Amino acid sequence: MRLSIVIVNYNVRHFLEQALLSVRKALEGIEGEVWVVDNNSVDDSVRMVREKFPEVHLIANEHNPGFAVANNQAIRQSTGEFVLLLNPDTLVEEDTFQKCLDFMDAHPEAGALGVRLIDGSGAYLPESKRGFPSPWVAFCKTTGLGSLFPKSERFNGYYMGHLDTAETHEVDVLAGCFMFMRRTALDKSGLLDEAFFMYGEDIDLSYRIVQAGYKNYYFPETQIIHYKGESTKKGSLNYVRVFYQAMIIFAQKHFQGKKAGLFIAMLRAAIWLRAGLTLARNLLQKIWLPMLDAGLLFGGLVFVKNFWASYYYKDPHYFKEPILWFNFPLYTAVWLLAVWLNGAYDNRYELRRLVRGLAAGTLLLAAIYGFLDQEYRPSRAVLLLGAVWAVGAMVGLRILLHLLEFKSLRIGRDQVRNLVVVGSETESERVLNLLKQVQVPKNVIGRVSPPGTDPANNGLGQASQLEEIVRIYRVDEIVFCSRDIRAQDILAWMTRLGPGISYKIVAEGSLSIIGSSSKNEPGELYTIDIRYNIAQPEQRRNKRMFDLGMCVLLLLGLPLWLLFSGKRKYLARNWFPVLLGRRTWVGYAPHEGNASLPALPPGVFSPADRLDGAIATEETRGRLNFFYAKDWGLWRDVALFLQ
Repeated sequence: MRLSIVIVNYNVRHFLEQALLSVRKALEGIEGEVWVVDNNSVDDSVRMVREKFPEVHLIANEHNPGFAVANNQAIRQSTGEFVLLLNPDTLVEEDTFQKCLDFMDAHPEAGALGVRLIDGSGAYLPESKRGFPSPWVAFCKTTGLGSLFPKSERFNGYYMGHLDTAETHEVDVLAGCFMFMRRTALDKSGLLDEAFFMYGEDIDLSYRIVQAGYKNYYFPETQIIHYKGESTKKGSLNYVRVFYQAMIIFAQKHFQGKKAGLFIAMLRAAIWLRAGLTLARNLLQKIWLPMLDAGLLFGGLVFVKNFWASYYYKDPHYFKEPILWFNFPLYTAVWLLAVWLNGAYDNRYELRRLVRGLAAGTLLLAAIYGFLDQEYRPSRAVLLLGAVWAVGAMVGLRILLHLLEFKSLRIGRDQVRNLVVVGSETESERVLNLLKQVQVPKNVIGRVSPPGTDPANNGLGQASQLEEIVRIYRVDEIVFCSRDIRAQDILAWMTRLGPGISYKIVAEGSLSIIGSSSKNEPGELYTIDIRYNIAQPEQRRNKRMFDLGMCVLLLLGLPLWLLFSGKRKYLARNWFPVLLGRRTWVGYAPHEGNASLPALPPGVFSPADRLDGAIATEETRGRLNFFYAKDWGLWRDVALFLQ
């Protein structure tokens, strides 16, 4: 056996499918085997592998033991002369494996090699080649000196920025997403260290391969796509903690004395620094627009107050102080809350939700106004004029933001991208049907014929003319049909056209169209899989608001439901957990298939509660849970709660 390929999967079924299809093509003519280790995914990955890839050796773990443990499970059972560790969110060229085998055969001193990595936008990924993380290297990376001097050997030793990315080099560390290793080197260095749960195990293994007397090589004569951010979310606090903890384990293992102490102290400081920066960035991303809106609303209300006092009452000081510290903060808070509840912050250019939220907020304020003491009821006119200002200012702000982002005042329209499909007529038609079924708004320009075919039947031209087609038709997005165009040609076009275009790939027979516009963002996925209403951000927010609202109503009606409700003990026992978000008033009925549905806290009640024993079968409960998640609406929870 020449080559054993090991892929560890965790909840990235659609990307795994594409990876396995590309591996199948690249293994043609090579005596090889493929191992997939699934770390207890809940996205139906195991069933997909069994049904679509019967040739794959599958290990389905019943828990998640981590990346290193899972790889070792397969490596121990594999028999190949060479072992490749491959991420599931990758796509390889048709000749990648053969080129790697040829290089390793020609270089017996090579213990492992990595290839040129590009992200889903066609941009080169610097982790294709790395240096060992000495204290100085780690300091430069943590402080950003490496980014300031990307070509410097002294300051960017982590990514070895001084080495030409187009030439083969001996390097220190290879990326774990593609580690092509000689079996004899693994036998001498040992398998992956299972002390690493995720991250750092590739650095440790690369280090031990060199210690065993072999060399690691960066080999750019073939390249692969790595859709970074799929198996893990790099903007999370958990990522910061796990990544730097892995570096601490590496330092404790390989460094001694003062050097180790300095390195570990610096890494611990980096954990707190990066965690603080991550928290601040995530918070800023969520609150910058609401804070800007709040400033506009409050400032506008002050202007309206001054204007109305001078124009109508002829007295600039007519309004008393409470209007500034009570009324205006109240108006601003209610409007922002109503806008948020209407989902206008989920998509900041959705003007209908914005105006609807402001209208609802104004009606609520009008009702609240009537219950206030006379001292806190300055003028209905200020409230109404403030509402007019709120609509104009907040809509105007979004038009300005849209202009800055899309260079257009046609808000909401520039989000529809100009799209071309590169593939045969049959496959292109299938892609268009997929896009139609998932209701993705696209302005389809046409089809580009794959190399060596006739661009007839209204085709825009040949793939060789793609650069010109992109320029003439101002194409924003390209979908490549991998059945008709080779992976190496796809990657070559992505690299040539650059990151200004969004690229997608649809594998032969797949119902998913996959791509990624940035190495720092999760991949984009168009699939005709079931879309669950309960998984949408605005619906989850509405469900949480329902839970809190019912908690408030139950508290206000405490004497009544304690006296007359047959469920009073049940409600009392669950009231506090629901308030804290540990439970939800209405959730799924107990069923083994709930893991494949969008996650919810345990429910106090469920759609199956009123079923008779004979009807409440396992199948019935599963079906009720499915439809509850798929078709969830606020009134469904209201009805179930009242029942």
